[in-house]
Amino acid sequence: MDKKRKISIIGSTGSIGTQALEVIEKLGDKFEIIALAGGNNTELLKQQAEKFKPKYIYAAKPIAVDGISTLTNLDEIAENKDNDIILVACSGKIGLKPTLKAIENGIDIALANKETLVMAGDIVMKKAKDYGVNIIPVDSEHCAIHQCIKNISQVSKLIITASGGPFLHKTIDDIKNATVEQTLKHPRWNMGRKITVDSATLMNKGLEIIEAHHLFGFDYDDIEVVVHPQSIVHSAIEYIDGSVIAQIGLPSMHIPIQYAITYPERYEGIKSKSFSFSEIARLDFEKPDFEKFPTVKLAYKAGKTGGTATVCLNAANEEAVFAFLAGKIKLYRIYEITKAIYDNHKVINNPTIDEIFEVDENIRQLTKEYIDRLA
Repeated sequence: MDKKRKISIIGSTGSIGTQALEVIEKLGDKFEIIALAGGNNTELLKQQAEKFKPKYIYAAKPIAVDGISTLTNLDEIAENKDNDIILVACSGKIGLKPTLKAIENGIDIALANKETLVMAGDIVMKKAKDYGVNIIPVDSEHCAIHQCIKNISQVSKLIITASGGPFLHKTIDDIKNATVEQTLKHPRWNMGRKITVDSATLMNKGLEIIEAHHLFGFDYDDIEVVVHPQSIVHSAIEYIDGSVIAQIGLPSMHIPIQYAITYPERYEGIKSKSFSFSEIARLDFEKPDFEKFPTVKLAYKAGKTGGTATVCLNAANEEAVFAFLAGKIKLYRIYEITKAIYDNHKVINNPTIDEIFEVDENIRQLTKEYIDRLA
């Protein structure tokens, strides 16, 4: 980059946001931060603002930092055409509307928010195409595929890897009796609590299948999941001639974050020159056990159904995960609850954004009531 890239981060106080700031700090003077937006962790947001000196800040609760303007909503970030790119690193549906607003203003997106594509992938990707906006995925799996593809018309299959989570080689009884503490002990990745639970149930992989479908335009039958416990091969693609191209690296989110926010350039970063084939020694692969982890099959079904089926899947699962983290239900109940809500959902085809949010709210309420009846 000949000049500083101007960036805003929505979700700067979360796992991805804090690591993104570490990347930006490592890259020195290559970035100018326009805005930082956080949630309820105002103390951390203040520390970030004082250190990185953005022009603007936004928080869910009132906040003030000397010399920095406070915004009243996320749209003010998404509409600011000073931005060259916006990193959408928040979790939940809150990331969807600012992403759409930024696209409408011609601003490229580094996307780390699953809900944006799971809830409204058709709408988001069409709008990005119409406005000529790049959407660069931050998820390690989608980032890997993005790096592998040179000519998408010659690719026959996407291969998404999964670590298998903390219960890969545990029994079904082990999973049924798993505590929150055991579930949050991911063997490879350092992530937020919700996504770590999704990794334990493999729902995270199911959501990634839906994301991959929208990002790269592949049929669900051409998206394969393979379990790879070492998390070194982040994903791969197979070309029509049988060649398979994979992207490999240490299991660190710094690498895909840096790729997304500096694309199409590359620079030495936090994890540069740190990979050693000899130290890795071996790579294992196996098929996922859909009997032990049925969430993946449910995600495939929702994706193929389309419309608000994926909205329902996402909302019901998220509320069930929250209930598990709060100690209200056992881990195995997450799938049972999600499927029960999903099976009773009447799908709306080609929904509007307003309909998507309405379905999301209704499903969350239904799921909470269902969970309360289980107690």
